[in-house]
Amino acid sequence: MTGAMNRYIRIVDALNYRLGRTVMYGIFIMMGILLWSSISKTFFLPSLWTLEMAQFAMVAYYILGGPYSIQLGSNVRMDLFYGGWSVRKKAWFDAFTVLFLIIFLGVLLYGAIDSTTYSLKYNERSPTAWRPYLWPVKVMMCIGIFLMLLQAIAELFKDILRLKGTPNRGEPG
Repeated sequence: MTGAMNRYIRIVDALNYRLGRTVMYGIFIMMGILLWSSISKTFFLPSLWTLEMAQFAMVAYYILGGPYSIQLGSNVRMDLFYGGWSVRKKAWFDAFTVLFLIIFLGVLLYGAIDSTTYSLKYNERSPTAWRPYLWPVKVMMCIGIFLMLLQAIAELFKDILRLKGTPNRGEPG
């Protein structure tokens, strides 16, 4: 059982690490879009697509970077009591709270898939002047939520292995 957990952790961590390291350069895409927006508004006619495209790029940046952030422990945590706890107590608390995250992500993924299906079925478009199709950003959200769910399960497995006293990938034995 611990071997399967370690394999799962290794695969999910590797996938989300590589994706997170790649997606972090998306900030430059957003900067380029917003720079073009400023230049076009100053020297040319304003572009209709720049603000919404920057929002779509931000969704991809944020949602695909989330699993990487969780993996690195960069998520926000109230450290009033947590910082002083033992590793074992932290693992118990994290294992308990990550269950709520998994349930939340499951419900979120269900809704995202439903919304994406609707968007594809009816060729849903944004109600703005540019009127882009919404399915690409909704598909991106489904992928990101799914990867976050996989990472949350990996974090649960890491906590279980910590509680059992079994070392897992990336942690000293």
